[in-house]
Amino acid sequence: MLKLVLVHPQIPPNTGNIARTCAATNTELHLVEPLGFDLSDRQLKRAGLDYWPFVKLYRHPSWDTFYTHASAEGGRLIGFSTSGSRNYWQFQFQPQDWLLFGSETTGLAASMLQSCDATVHIPMSRLHVRSLNLSVSAALGLFEARRQLDIEP
Repeated sequence: MLKLVLVHPQIPPNTGNIARTCAATNTELHLVEPLGFDLSDRQLKRAGLDYWPFVKLYRHPSWDTFYTHASAEGGRLIGFSTSGSRNYWQFQFQPQDWLLFGSETTGLAASMLQSCDATVHIPMSRLHVRSLNLSVSAALGLFEARRQLDIEP
């Protein structure tokens, strides 16, 4: 089963929106600390609406503890980054993949990207925009992987 990972997210509504997407798709959501907010944050709860009971939420106190957990579980780490080496449309996702997204301000650190089995990017015109919103990127990545794997809701 696909897993979605947010490494050091900073903006509560983004994480809340992603949690709602995870609830709608029965996808595990893994948060790697430090977080830029508290999980009791009002904006986080509001963005996730009343879907929080349906979110399979896991917290990891650091990148190292997450990496140890993911290694024990198995599956590939797929880093999403504007510097990703492959277009995510052309990448072949697998059912046990971990889809990793970095913070809104810095993305995934170079050391984290090096730990990934593959890095992908979402194609876009870069004339005026540096990156997409984190919740949009996470939804695009998750739904493309689900489409490729023919995962029904």
